[in-house]
Amino acid sequence: MSAAVALADREGLEALTIRALATDMAVGPMTLYHYVDGKEDVLDGMVDLVFAQMALPDPSLPWREAVRARCESTREVLARHPWSVPLLESRRSPGPETLRHHNAMLECLIEGGLSIPLTAHAYAVLDSYVYGFAIQEANLPVQGGEESNEVAAEISAAFRPETYPYLVRFTVEHAMKPDYRFGDSFGYGLDLLLDGLERAASATEQR
Repeated sequence: MSAAVALADREGLEALTIRALATDMAVGPMTLYHYVDGKEDVLDGMVDLVFAQMALPDPSLPWREAVRARCESTREVLARHPWSVPLLESRRSPGPETLRHHNAMLECLIEGGLSIPLTAHAYAVLDSYVYGFAIQEANLPVQGGEESNEVAAEISAAFRPETYPYLVRFTVEHAMKPDYRFGDSFGYGLDLLLDGLERAASATEQR
């Protein structure tokens, strides 16, 4: 499956076919069918490999700290494999690494004191945030630094301040700063979610 992941990383998921994978591995297509049933089987294995690369929450840590580290790891993995995001929760035959990951996350949240209903909300909201951020980050034309400053300067020059005053202001006062990085917002947003989940967990305990 590592060869399929490498192909998708390099050329995109749309380029992945059994024939293309066989060519990449310098074997005949029929050779692959000795090991997989078809493309869907390959996709299942690729998703499992991606989950295997994500850090599991550390059970020795407080749940918030463990979940935060896991979400940061997940973002890093998805940055390496941006094609994988739409597939992660779509497979009907999840592999052992996928199941192990989900079980570990549920254990972390439940043993951390979150109720089952709150655990369901927490897992859904956290992964929606991480996956969504990864998609947006992967599709930005630039991420920051000098190239981002050049694009921001072009935007500022192209739009008249009297027509788009806040867009120009944001670009000039923030996006054109030398230290601007879109990715810096990830940790800020994640902490907002975790703050809310902590408050919800405390409110549940006090009932």
